[in-house]
Amino acid sequence: MTMASHLAAFSIGALLDLIIGDPHSIPHPVMLIGKLIHALDIRFRAAAVQEEDRAVAEKKLGALLVLLVLAATGLSVWLLLFLFYRISMIAGIAAESIMTCQILAARSLAAESGKVCDALTGGTLEEARSAVSMIVGRDTKALDADGVTRAAVETIAENTSDGVIAPMLYTALGGPVLGFLYKAVNTMDSMIGYQNDTYRHFGTAAARLDDVVNFVPARLCALLLILSCLLSGKSYSAKRAFAIWRRDKRKHKSPNSAQTESVMAGALGVRLAGPASYFGHPVDKPWIGDATRPIEPLDIRKANSLMFTAAILCFLLCAGILSLFV
Repeated sequence: MTMASHLAAFSIGALLDLIIGDPHSIPHPVMLIGKLIHALDIRFRAAAVQEEDRAVAEKKLGALLVLLVLAATGLSVWLLLFLFYRISMIAGIAAESIMTCQILAARSLAAESGKVCDALTGGTLEEARSAVSMIVGRDTKALDADGVTRAAVETIAENTSDGVIAPMLYTALGGPVLGFLYKAVNTMDSMIGYQNDTYRHFGTAAARLDDVVNFVPARLCALLLILSCLLSGKSYSAKRAFAIWRRDKRKHKSPNSAQTESVMAGALGVRLAGPASYFGHPVDKPWIGDATRPIEPLDIRKANSLMFTAAILCFLLCAGILSLFV
């Protein structure tokens, strides 16, 4: 692999994701990572029950899970790339391009959240609740139309960073190896990084590592979204996005989530977050943004448009920097 081949593969993969996304007919590597996490989760938590100090044992075994998943992911991706580049430069670029496309999730995020908008505008509330339950972690059965819309816009805002900007940055920096290592961290956090009775100790390492790897990307993503407002027409307010970001960017237990949620709330002039229910337990989350107008289903489309603009800006930034080293 050379810097020129990496730039070519990165560009092809990023553009493929923006245009077509991940075909559902092709097994996704993240599913394999998820299966490994699940298998180790069951085995390690069962082992921790036998220990005298269960909390300490869970923390240690949770950290071991993180190390094993990262090692397996990084080694597997490196080996595949090595083999394909040994075959030929074209085979290597093709493999790296496909991997890059699989790492990114802009088109998939737009497609899945778009189903929520379609259900709200042309279907039933029950269909909208079902659609949004596929992309959020909160309980959705009791959400009204505004709650469903708000949940969809929030997940677009958060996943603009977690599913688009952050993996694009890491893939540009270290190719698919670093890109998939990031996806492994993100997947571990989404599976075991909960602050509940089951994972409070066991998921500590996964949750903290996710906070660390997303710290810089989340803030860069917020700035890219604000810049995107300036390029996206009168439906968005860059001035309000910047003001709400400065005011509300820390209104979340996670050091990163409110970075992009606050920008999105300000850009659209709506209020996000607020009280929610997770696994049957109510959570009193603070509101983010100001309700300058009622939220509406088409805000899902507007949020996706802003996400795509930020993704293009990030791609141009990454490709421009990589071209300096070719």
